[in-house]
Amino acid sequence: MNETIKTLLERRSIRKFKPEQIREDELNAILEAGMYAPSGANQQSALFVVVQDKETLRKLSAMNAAVLGKDTDPYYGAPTLILVFSDRSKVTPVEDASLALGNMFNAAASLGIGSCWVHRERQMFETEAGKDLLRTWGVTGDYIGVGSCILGYPDCEHPNAAPRKDNFVIRV
Repeated sequence: MNETIKTLLERRSIRKFKPEQIREDELNAILEAGMYAPSGANQQSALFVVVQDKETLRKLSAMNAAVLGKDTDPYYGAPTLILVFSDRSKVTPVEDASLALGNMFNAAASLGIGSCWVHRERQMFETEAGKDLLRTWGVTGDYIGVGSCILGYPDCEHPNAAPRKDNFVIRV
C-alpha cells in the first residue's frame, strides 16, 4: 500500500504520552507540513504557537479545563502543544487552520509521534487571560483560536480504528 495512504488510514488520536520531549527535527517537519496545507486563495491565514515550557503548558491546560468545566488535563500530559490560530479577516480562516492541523496530525503519525486534536482554544483566547497571553507572545491582529495539536511519543498501545459508518459515501 502507498505509504501516504497507509499513514492516513492508520493514524489514531493518542491520549497517553511518554514524558520526554520530541526532537527538534521532528517538530520542524510537523510544523512544515502544517505550513504547506492548502488555504483559501493561498492566504495562508493560520498561525502556530508552539508551547513546550512546562509551566505554560500547565497554565494552558488549566484554562482549557476551565472551559470544559472539569478538573483534568485536556492535553493529556503531552510535552508539546501547537496552538493553531487563524486570521479572521481572511477568506476561509477556520478551514485553513483545520487543514493545517490535519497535515500536522498526519505528519506526526508518519514519524511515529502521537497526536490528538484538542478543542476549546476559541473560548480560551476570547478571555482576557487568553488575550494577555497572545499579546505576551507578540500575536497582534484579529486571530481566532481554532484548535490545538498535542504531540509526544505514545505511551500506550496503538488504538484500533472504529468501524466506519454505513452510507459514508453517496455516488451520483
